[in-house]
Amino acid sequence: MRVVIAEDQVLLREGLGRLFEDAGHEVIASLGDTDGLLPAIAGQHPDLIVLDIRMPPTFTDEGARAAREIKERHPELETTHAVALVTLGGFGYLLKDRVLAVGEFLAAAERVAQGGSALDPKVVAGLVSGRGEDDLLAELTEREREVLELMAEGLTNAGIAKRLYLSERTVEAHVRHVLTKLDLPESEDGHRRVLAVLAHLSATQESVT
Repeated sequence: MRVVIAEDQVLLREGLGRLFEDAGHEVIASLGDTDGLLPAIAGQHPDLIVLDIRMPPTFTDEGARAAREIKERHPELETTHAVALVTLGGFGYLLKDRVLAVGEFLAAAERVAQGGSALDPKVVAGLVSGRGEDDLLAELTEREREVLELMAEGLTNAGIAKRLYLSERTVEAHVRHVLTKLDLPESEDGHRRVLAVLAHLSATQESVT
């Protein structure tokens, strides 16, 4: 992949660059703010953009706004960034400590670069937790809840099988059970599956808050 990194913390920015390069990817631009991000993209044609949500000068939502603008101007590009943008496809939202799990981080980045989705496990856990007994999630077995969380993170059946040390056929069965119990449509499109799961989790979270 050809990667652009926008991160104001120098050590993290340099660390991310080294991580991608060690994995065989090319870092074509590394920036400390969003000011030069659009020109860098226009001139370099990256496959993936990794940017922080809170960037200079206000450290509020500069990265979020930049990600949305990038997606609108360059729909062919993929940007690892924020929760709400996951629904657009080719987006991900990972907490910074996820970088420490190098294999998972790179797998998520590559998934996003291919047009998929990636949502941090801690965010997914927050969506899944705190449900009432009358919620449909209460009908899921412990294994099915594990599968649901990994589906929401954006993992494919093969990725889930690898994470849980199960066969793909077993995972496929669990996925079917999850979708049936939650009354969600089956889809061969991995991103549509993520959308369906996130929509269900978001809706049920709002109903209990």
